[in-house]
Amino acid sequence: MLKPVNLYSLVALGSQYVVVLEEIDGPRLIPIWIGPAEGNSIAMHLNHMTLPRPMTHDLIVNLLAKLNAKISKVVITKLKESTFYASIFVNCQGETEEIDARPSDSIAIALRCSAPLFVDEELFQQCEPLLKPISREELDEFKTKLTDLKPEDIYKDLKKQPPDP
Repeated sequence: MLKPVNLYSLVALGSQYVVVLEEIDGPRLIPIWIGPAEGNSIAMHLNHMTLPRPMTHDLIVNLLAKLNAKISKVVITKLKESTFYASIFVNCQGETEEIDARPSDSIAIALRCSAPLFVDEELFQQCEPLLKPISREELDEFKTKLTDLKPEDIYKDLKKQPPDP
């Protein structure tokens, strides 16, 4: 089963980057280490920077457009021996082709095409669980609950008898 994801963050760590994908309808995150070229390419796109000549990911998007091909989705498919794998699904002339690709390139291209990103559920289960931090809305809701909290609400459970073992 495929789980839709968004780009959660891109972090530069020395000469490498970590791209973090977030499960859209769930609490999980997946960090993927990527190289500096791909990290810079993603960062430039996120910051709306353009160069006078197309970078490799821009060139690929331009080629697809000239060929009347469209990326329908990108899927981060598996993790094998500490290496992530991905597939780019391209629609061309009524046919869909699955193309093996590195996740870093796949994400850079998907962002430029506004193509949806997915992670295979088995991959989520295979990775160490990493959960999203609390959202601003959750924090505000918690603060509201604290404001409405009465002292007896805190201690009411202490008066209950413990369950029998």
